[in-house]
Amino acid sequence: MSRVLVTGAAGHLGRVLLPLLLADRRVAAVVAFDRVAPNLRHPKLEIVVGDILGPALASALEGADAVIHLAFVVLTGSLGRQHRDRARARAINVEGTCRVVALAQRAGARRLVYTSSVAVYGAWPDNPPLIDESWPRRPVTGFAYGEDKAEIENWLDRFESEPGGLALTRLRLHAVVGPNALPLINAIARSRLYLRLPEPQPPVQCLWEEDAACAILAALHGPPGVYNISAPDPVPFRDLVRVGGRLCVGVPVAGAEALHRLACRFTGAWGDPGWVAGLRYPLAVSTVRAAAVLGWRARLSVLDCVQTMRQTRPPPELEVAR
Repeated sequence: MSRVLVTGAAGHLGRVLLPLLLADRRVAAVVAFDRVAPNLRHPKLEIVVGDILGPALASALEGADAVIHLAFVVLTGSLGRQHRDRARARAINVEGTCRVVALAQRAGARRLVYTSSVAVYGAWPDNPPLIDESWPRRPVTGFAYGEDKAEIENWLDRFESEPGGLALTRLRLHAVVGPNALPLINAIARSRLYLRLPEPQPPVQCLWEEDAACAILAALHGPPGVYNISAPDPVPFRDLVRVGGRLCVGVPVAGAEALHRLACRFTGAWGDPGWVAGLRYPLAVSTVRAAAVLGWRARLSVLDCVQTMRQTRPPPELEVAR
């Protein structure tokens, strides 16, 4: 594979993926496309600064054999700007992704890897212990991130039903933790608080950032399709926060939801109210298909992820931004 374009290359996961791509002898050149330039230089790396809704994308795609689409707005909304921020985020997430896929096919790319999310399944009380890729997509209502991911997948269903030369892979990633990951996810992983829920408490999963990047690399070279990507061995969140004998506090669900709704009025850093629902009900996935078809297995279990996260500091630039 001679030329691979990565959108969102300067983002949380892009920072982890780029070094792996550049070290891959099967990849001759990497084009990093983002609104800001990644803090990385390499003979195989070309940097293009642009927006996926802007004119620079089409020229960046010229000659690309494959595209890895990471660009996505995860957190939206701030005081007085919720509607505008949500509309802008949806334009980037949904319209931008559709544009990337369509332009990639028009440019002659043969393969596209899209990082979707397990949020397309939604966290619901009737979810099975482990969800496989055939489970229906029903994101939590009002959870913008999950709604956008599901809408994109609905569009991809229609796109794949039409003839074309672009092979698509969808990786449904669980919540990614690690030194480069989204600060909100890392804060949840480090938290001493947990939701006080009826027994049996639902198990939770996550995914170490390097395992996520390795899954993308496996998808780049493996058969196209839909794959769940997560760490194994789900654990109830209450048990995770107590590991190591830590003193932890259980928070009533109603209180947590009320506090979160209040916080959302003043800052977008805590995400929208749908984030609490992700811990209230089960959302654990099976990765059997990824192991059998892509040969991918997570290196760290859920417990390993959380323990390692507590011992790891973010890179200096992320710490300043937070």
